[in-house]
Amino acid sequence: MTLTDHAETPPPAKPEMDPELLELAQQVFDLARRGDAAMLAAVIEKGVPPNLRNDKGDSLVMLASYHGHADAVRTLLERGADPDLRNDNGQTPIAGAAFKGFDAVIETLLAHGANVEGASPDGRTALMIAAMFNRTAIVDLLIEHGADPAARDANGVTALDAAGRMGANDTAARLKGLGH
Repeated sequence: MTLTDHAETPPPAKPEMDPELLELAQQVFDLARRGDAAMLAAVIEKGVPPNLRNDKGDSLVMLASYHGHADAVRTLLERGADPDLRNDNGQTPIAGAAFKGFDAVIETLLAHGANVEGASPDGRTALMIAAMFNRTAIVDLLIEHGADPAARDANGVTALDAAGRMGANDTAARLKGLGH
């Protein structure tokens, strides 16, 4: 065999997933999006992994968090789901909930051990996200749980800087009032 022969060999094909299994997985992801805590509990008790992830790396907790379903998040976490499992973009459930403005979800995640900073790969924390979108209640909640208002992302931006850039005057005033 020559190098040329080897270079022309196609990579091994990925095994195809059973279409019925894929459909079942989609149904489970839909349960998380809809926040059906009782059904999520039932399918996990039947053997579905609590950290099941979709093709984008979104876990069941990420989907439930992003759609504002605190009871579903609690159900998943009580059954062993990881509160900090990142998706393929490096985003955490707490950052998703901060982006969407779901303080009850954030409280649930924090009560089950989520990292309060929840920084993405670029260093942007949940606090920075909440500040950017003028979510004062979430800014207060995160700071109460130890979020660092002085933290900087990869570009050196703080939560106060992010709020100022986005015209989020209420969170900027709150952060200034805290001395940040």
